[in-house]
Amino acid sequence: MSIKNLESLETWRKAQAFALRVYREVLPLLPTEEKWSLCQQIRRSATSIPANIAEGHGRYYYQDNVRFCYNARGSLEETLSHISFCYQIGYVAENVYREMEQDGEKLSQLINGYIGYLKRSKQGASEPGSNHAIHDSDESEYTFDEDPFSANSATIEK
Repeated sequence: MSIKNLESLETWRKAQAFALRVYREVLPLLPTEEKWSLCQQIRRSATSIPANIAEGHGRYYYQDNVRFCYNARGSLEETLSHISFCYQIGYVAENVYREMEQDGEKLSQLINGYIGYLKRSKQGASEPGSNHAIHDSDESEYTFDEDPFSANSATIEK
């Protein structure tokens, strides 16, 4: 994988642009007393969006990619929640809040569309090791469907 490969992914590009807007248009509006609390929370959640999409994109098995997209979507919601709080407390003007809210909605739709695409395409489903999964049952027993390193199946009890 390379940065060129990642840059070809529209969802990542839009997530990166959203994080940059947060850095440029929201964080400078916060008062200095928020530098080590709210500002850091927003910074982490905003940068986590494209970072999770990138990490998932680097995985070869679609279910791993989907899981990281779920994390990205969660980080987006966290960021939007922080921006909403900033608006409600008066740190951010309404026009900035509304624009970020709209961009967040569009990005959420992109992430959801990407998740749907990944689930339909099942990329990496034939990769070595992709045919084993860990199932969590009510009895807290973890079972591998198939051991990718031998012909024997393995059961691991907790």
